[in-house]
Amino acid sequence: KYVEEYTSKFNKGDKRKYNLVYHNLASKINHRKYKNKREWSNLDKESRTERANELKALYKELIKHDSKDLFDPNYRRMKYVRYADDFLIGVIASKEEAEIIKQDLTVFLAEKLKLELSAEKTLITHSKNTARFLGYDIRVARDWQTMKMPNGTQKRKFNFQAKLFVPHEKYIKKLISLGALSLGKNNQWKPIHRTNMLHSDDLEIIRQYNAEIRGLYNYYRLASNVHVLQSFRQIMKFSMIKTYANIYKSTVSKIISKYSINGKFGIRYETKEGKRIANFIDQRMEKNTSISNEEVDIELNTAQFGGRTSLIERLLAEKCEWCGVENTPLEMHHVKKLKNLEGKKRWEQFMIARNRKTIAMCVKCHHDLHNGKLD
Repeated sequence: KYVEEYTSKFNKGDKRKYNLVYHNLASKINHRKYKNKREWSNLDKESRTERANELKALYKELIKHDSKDLFDPNYRRMKYVRYADDFLIGVIASKEEAEIIKQDLTVFLAEKLKLELSAEKTLITHSKNTARFLGYDIRVARDWQTMKMPNGTQKRKFNFQAKLFVPHEKYIKKLISLGALSLGKNNQWKPIHRTNMLHSDDLEIIRQYNAEIRGLYNYYRLASNVHVLQSFRQIMKFSMIKTYANIYKSTVSKIISKYSINGKFGIRYETKEGKRIANFIDQRMEKNTSISNEEVDIELNTAQFGGRTSLIERLLAEKCEWCGVENTPLEMHHVKKLKNLEGKKRWEQFMIARNRKTIAMCVKCHHDLHNGKLD
């Protein structure tokens, strides 16, 4: 409410005033075009070429200038966007005015809301540089590239449009946190197998990797450079292959050959409906601003990708995943969220390490767990 009120007072002017240099050139071009149209039939070939070159030179000069005065002192705008306790304010104003806005916000938060504005995190950034907001890098493009319009004229493509970008370090940190990337010899990054998946079955592994790739893409698909996530997907693919190779004590090339189905990496499995194939995700990493799922902020439930088949197979194995006893009836213990486990008890550490929300136990172990006697 405070920012809404502040914005209404700060904003002024309906539109920027015209840039006279630009409009003088535009008038000259229109005059030349009208004159050429009127006299064209009477001109020889040399004169036509000369006039066409003159017009081209004028257009070339025109697109070097802005149609409006970007520094019009009588035009001011302020835009506020917030998500939870993170906010971004865009202003069309001077740096001095931005400093005043920041100071006014600091005073309001301190006096009215008893909150302290972090001086380190609250930055004033010129729009030609990037500002980090909700994991995205945001900047206003200064792109002087042109595109041809239907009428034959040239127009700047993206000049002064706000653009979103995927920060390189974000998907690198994601790979490291997943345990899919490591710094090897000579300080070279390389994909590695994930130890927390060594007890998972083939179907769980490929579905887990697909879910994580799809999840990151869905978050960053608004970015102009979302195609960089193709590198993320490729590293994840080799990490997955190395995980299978580690499980089966094999090599990368043999695993690729073993799981190659019609030129794609896939896992065959069966359901009540018949045979199925789970392929490694090959979704194009391209910009997509459409909203198809209203639940985009709900945490991804990767446990679902274990599938009913996987759970049944673990139960039918009749081997307790805790004590190792075989040929015994099993029960499935499950938790709602892994992040809710504190990791103080050994069975919690076991589930966290395997990155599974379920554990198949014999009746005795399951009973002891609920009575607090398992550890």
